[in-house]
Amino acid sequence: MATKPSIPKGTRDFSPEEMAKRNYIFNTIREVFHLFGFQQIETPSMENLSTLMGKYGEEGDKLLFKVLNSGDFLSGVTDSELSERNTNRLAAQLCEKGLRYDLTVPFARYVVMHRGELSFPFKRYQIQPVWRADRPQKGRYREFYQCDADVVGSDSLINEVELLQLMDEVYARFGIRVAIKLNNRKILSGIAEIIGAPEKIVDITVAIDKLDKIGLDNVNAELREKGLDEEAIARLQPIILLEGENRAKLATLRTALAASEVGIKGIDELEYILDKLDKSPLRATLDIDLTLARGLNYYTGAIVEVKALDVTIGSITGGGRYDNLTGVFGMPGVSGVGISFGADRIYDVLNQLDLYPTDSLLTTQILFVNFGEKEMESCMGFAAHLRACGVRVELYPEAAKMKKQMGYADTKKIPYVALVGENEIASGKIAIKNMTTGEQQQLSIEEVADMLKA
Repeated sequence: MATKPSIPKGTRDFSPEEMAKRNYIFNTIREVFHLFGFQQIETPSMENLSTLMGKYGEEGDKLLFKVLNSGDFLSGVTDSELSERNTNRLAAQLCEKGLRYDLTVPFARYVVMHRGELSFPFKRYQIQPVWRADRPQKGRYREFYQCDADVVGSDSLINEVELLQLMDEVYARFGIRVAIKLNNRKILSGIAEIIGAPEKIVDITVAIDKLDKIGLDNVNAELREKGLDEEAIARLQPIILLEGENRAKLATLRTALAASEVGIKGIDELEYILDKLDKSPLRATLDIDLTLARGLNYYTGAIVEVKALDVTIGSITGGGRYDNLTGVFGMPGVSGVGISFGADRIYDVLNQLDLYPTDSLLTTQILFVNFGEKEMESCMGFAAHLRACGVRVELYPEAAKMKKQMGYADTKKIPYVALVGENEIASGKIAIKNMTTGEQQQLSIEEVADMLKA
């Protein structure tokens, strides 16, 4: 017996109906990107590992899918090296390429390679798949799509304001109630500084970023494992657990971080963003959340995440300011800020809340029943006319039994069926059956077009 085929864990097939839903997501996001002046680019699925490694922190590097070199990939490896089973060393010798982990690092590489062709500030968007060797679970996949928008070549915080407005517009169009979480990596650096552990900033941010997932006790345990003493951990508690209105949080922080120049700068940046949004308020809830850390090492300023309020799922959008990313590719001094929509999680949220508009699925609007060769020739002319009017039409390819053809229309949820026999050919009218109500009427091709376009 042949082995039943399967796909790798953490990946999925999508049916025609599912793809219609996903395209609704991509098209909605794409339309809003265009509203804010972003232009589309694409980068390869594979990048050189030298491009990817070291950009996502130690944990991120472990999640990179590495691609074996072509040909005899073992030719440069000795038997003793193989017997040592040193995975990291072998991977470095056997793999020169990897699947992209996100779209931001490849974008930074793109900017450096094409800098002579670009006009700054450069506003780009990408809608492409990424891959992570993560443990699959609900809302977390090994292959998934990101929809990114980034601005490089501008230090202005207006970019952060507009990206928040862009996210707000996208979720308003989807009808998803969300909370936008906002923080600043400079504030986190200031916190590390005033608790006496500035060299532990990466360990602190990685740990507190897990607060929602593992709880405070486990976060503190992880901080101890990373070498923070009890005094530093105790001084951290009231800051990361700070509650209240956004302005009140910043006022409290301004006092707590008074001795940290970088911390105060982060507070100033968040206040600027809040001031601008006061003049053009968001529809979504905006919360300053000091536990938001965004584990990626390249963020240097404002950081943001979006949570769905009516579904239990992880972050559905995230991003932030990264001042130094292009510097690692030999182009220092280019500031950037960007966001990434998690299309697969948005898909799951829309499914759970049943928020897809009925016209978003773009199913066939009318099916012409096939009574035979002569009748089908007339149907082809009618179909061509309707398609020219923008109506989605199918012709059943064989003169099968009526029950089978009607069953096909039912299965595909086609709302109307057209019956063209000898009488219809003679009269120039078409018998149209409403598959929901069962009602039938005789209409001209122009009347059919008007009805379906309406």
